[in-house]
Amino acid sequence: MLDLTKNEKSFADGKILKSIKDGVGVLTFNNPEKRNAMSLEMWEGVGHVLTELRDDPQVRVVVLVGAGDKAFVSGADISQFEKTRHNAAASEEYARRSDAQRALLGSFPKPTISCIRGFCLGGGMQVAMLTDMRIAAEDSQFGIPAARLGIAYGYDGLRNLVSLVGPSQARLIMYTGMRIDSGEALRIGLVDRVVPTNELWGATMEIATTISGNAPLAIKAAKITIAQVLKDPADRDMAAIKQIGIDCMDSEDFREGRRAFMEKRKPEFKGK
Repeated sequence: MLDLTKNEKSFADGKILKSIKDGVGVLTFNNPEKRNAMSLEMWEGVGHVLTELRDDPQVRVVVLVGAGDKAFVSGADISQFEKTRHNAAASEEYARRSDAQRALLGSFPKPTISCIRGFCLGGGMQVAMLTDMRIAAEDSQFGIPAARLGIAYGYDGLRNLVSLVGPSQARLIMYTGMRIDSGEALRIGLVDRVVPTNELWGATMEIATTISGNAPLAIKAAKITIAQVLKDPADRDMAAIKQIGIDCMDSEDFREGRRAFMEKRKPEFKGK
């Protein structure tokens, strides 16, 4: 599925991979033997990859994908729990070390897409819900088994779940710990599009390359404004919305967009 050799790097002993192609950065969860279950070391690798992709001016959109054909991310690596999450104090330390990476993804300034095949469970759901959009294969399965493990799911994870599916569906998912298929995930708004499994990567990359070819400042404006819309009115940064609007109207890209339209050609945006 993946043919991404340019600027390829590995982290966390090869369990987190970074690739770049045509303005699209790809973060791969590469632990297929454990269905891409996340260890602390993998979380730290995610932080390194996201930082590099964030700071690379050639990268305009980021895709997250799981290696193999079994899972996006099947959750946390439970084999580590006896060592890292065996009680409240240990769990707090685990959360502290992984929260920074989740926060980095949640506040990522560029568009992010989850490309989901197979299992997307627990921590995998957290990752997917933090991205801007979720494209799923028909064989995907979703769930949060916290109630079956005796784990209290955190505020941020539940806030994201409720914002996508609403409180009633969130209760059903959390109280039962059940798994839902891709059709149900689409129906309740957990994912944005479901495609045949053998078309997943192509469909995801089509969306990613379309975004990559559009004006970065205009996309940044949309991302900033949508994020503010989702906040309580008292917490909204209206000045930030106004400023990004000014930046867009004064940008070289806006002039290029007008010229390209008049000249009936594809625009070449520079992000400034």
